[in-house]
Formats: sequence, C-alpha cells, structure tokens
Amino acid sequence: MNRIDATFAKLRAAGRAALIPYITVGDPSLAATVPLMRALTAAGADVIELGVPFSDPMADGPVIQRASERALANGVGLRDVLGVVAAFREQDAITPVVLMGYANPIEAMGTKAFADCAQRAGVDGVIVVDYPPEEAVDFTQLLEERRIAPIFLLAPTTPEARIITIGRMARGYVYYVSLKGVTGAGHLDVAGVVARLAEIRRHIALPVGVGFGIRDAASAQAIAAHADAVVIGSRIIEEIERGPAAQAPERAAAWLATIRTAMDQIARKAA
Repeated sequence: MNRIDATFAKLRAAGRAALIPYITVGDPSLAATVPLMRALTAAGADVIELGVPFSDPMADGPVIQRASERALANGVGLRDVLGVVAAFREQDAITPVVLMGYANPIEAMGTKAFADCAQRAGVDGVIVVDYPPEEAVDFTQLLEERRIAPIFLLAPTTPEARIITIGRMARGYVYYVSLKGVTGAGHLDVAGVVARLAEIRRHIALPVGVGFGIRDAASAQAIAAHADAVVIGSRIIEEIERGPAAQAPERAAAWLATIRTAMDQIARKAA
C-alpha cells in the first residue's frame, strides 16, 4: 500500500482530516529543507508537499514565487529535490512526500528517468500543475508502475466530464483548488467549497484535499469539517520569511502546530 493510502486510511478511522503543509525545496536554503520537513512532521503534518523550484510558476502567487526565486538563486534543481526526499527518508519511512511542480523540469530530465529517480528517493505522489489529464496518460502509467500516486488538481471551473476523467486516473488524493486565482489569494468561500466537494465526491472516491486561501486556524477548521485534507503553503512560507533562516523550522512548526490543534478540536467535536 502506498504511504498516502495508509495515512488517509488511518486518519479516516480516527475521524481526522489530514494536514498537508507545502514548502519549496531550497527555501530558505537547501540545507534547511530536511530540518523543515522534520519539524513540520513533528508539529502534526500528515503529508509533506515539496515544491520543485521553477522560473515561471504560473499557478503560484507572489509568496510562493518568492520562495521559488530564492531556491533558484540557491542553485536548487529537480535532482536536488529528489536528494532532499532521499535524505528525509533516512529518518522517516512513514510520512508521505508529494512533489508539486511544473512539467519543464520533468521533461528536461526525461519522464522515465524522473519516475525511476523518484521511486528510489522515496516519493509517494506527484502533482504536475501543467499536465492536463488528457496529456498525462503515459506519465501516469510510469508513476503507477512505480507505486507513485499521480495527483491531479480540480478547480471551481473544472467541468463534470473532466472530474470523471480525473477520477479514473488519479491515485492517492485529489487537490481541490478552492479559489479562482493563484496560491495565497484570499476570500475563501467555505459554503462554495462544501457544495463543490459534494459534487466532486459524486464522481471521485479518493480523499479530497482543499488548498489555496487557508491562512489561519478558523479557515483550517472550517475546511477540515468537510474535506479529507487541508493544504497550506503560502502562510507557512511567510513564517519562513519572517526571520533568520536558521530558525525557519522552529517558526514554521510553531505556527503549524496551532493549525493541528484547531483541526483536532473539530475531530473531537465530531467524535
């Protein structure tokens, strides 16, 4: 069983939503990334999403764009990302790790070479923002053959036919982008998210994570009451930016722990 499937099965049995933080590999430095991952896991993260630095991150808002720029300035590329996963696996064989990025670095490496390297490193899932499902059939097969979950994005504008297609192709979980915009945007419409989740679940049996726009304990609680996972990226990166790089893991973990506590309060109320 893929680590993602095992994690969601355990959380489902406990009546809890997954907490999935996103960080960019190489921000604030390559050396700080594994300590950040370990600190976030200790603070209550169930899955870690790692951003692959890219020069034109079209789906990302200014906060994650800055993180990607800092990582690129540090010389971090896709092979470094895979090295980070392998280093994390030396001490953590349980926490799922998902890579999130864009097609260009993968195409430059070669899709088969990437899939092989990701498997060896211990990657559990891959989100490629600009691989529409219609063009990802071969890539999805490469991942599945290596027990890596192809994870797809859904948006408020995704038509029913594409939801059905994604339901056939996706593994692990699907990621619902709660806003018509980029990462870090505001104006989270919880009622709209809840209605959309019901529609998605008519066609997709996998867990559904919700991200984009979750910035505090209240919004995390509101989403955790209905979604299978809460994904938070920009707000964590803001914590990383706020002080010396050496203390970035401590700052990010302290903030994430408040979100874990808030989400667990929802789980206890539902029990």
